[in-house]
Amino acid sequence: MDQTAYNTIEIGRRGRVLYLTLNRPDVLNAIEGEMHEELSRLFVDAANDPDSDVIVLTGAGRAFSAGGDVESMQKAIDDPSIFERAVVPEAKKIVFSLLDCDKPVIAKLNGHAMGLGATIALFCDIIYAAEHAKIGDPHVSVGLVAGDGGAVIWPQLIGFARAKEYLFTGKPLTAAQAAGIGLINHAVPAADLDATVDAFADQLAGGATKAIRWTKTTVNIALKQLAHSMMDTGLAYEALSNVSDEHIALVRAFREKAGA
Repeated sequence: MDQTAYNTIEIGRRGRVLYLTLNRPDVLNAIEGEMHEELSRLFVDAANDPDSDVIVLTGAGRAFSAGGDVESMQKAIDDPSIFERAVVPEAKKIVFSLLDCDKPVIAKLNGHAMGLGATIALFCDIIYAAEHAKIGDPHVSVGLVAGDGGAVIWPQLIGFARAKEYLFTGKPLTAAQAAGIGLINHAVPAADLDATVDAFADQLAGGATKAIRWTKTTVNIALKQLAHSMMDTGLAYEALSNVSDEHIALVRAFREKAGA
């Protein structure tokens, strides 16, 4: 992989393990236009990288990702064609490329994962989180439909009733709560997170890599079918909610509170 092709994502290596770090720590790795576009091709490049067998995805600084950048939300309100030109095709590529990548992808939640950040983490194969991290999908809190993949993956991990509760309210879970209901795999002390993830990544890298890849490919068939059946509808509804009075008012209030 070529670091010069990415401005918002840092690429690192340790043996056959590829480390991909969301790198906008000053804004808690909030996802704006440039990062969104880079994420839409990241997992294709990672899948094609000849020098790795395992991928670890994490965030720089205090958070994994705060989700969608509010200033980017305002831009999409001001110019709704952004949804058609960029948001929708890129969002589909992010989800589908994660599911198509045959290498195991480990999400290392060093801090909070919200909105699209949570969606990306949950579409990874194994999720480890520091105990202080929280995970949630607050699309509804800014008047948006959870159309970029949250409505696909949450019910598969924790069931429809629980998923609806968290998607309808945007209420976050602690890492321990998330692990307890099967939303993520493990919640570990922050001081142990790096070593724990590295040890698991090494276990996979030292295993039968072809068998692991093809097992992932087989398991993901159902998820891919589901994502293909739902993403267009979810993103279409999200595009409609992008121009709703509720969304416009909530984004305005959020920006005013933040002093924008």
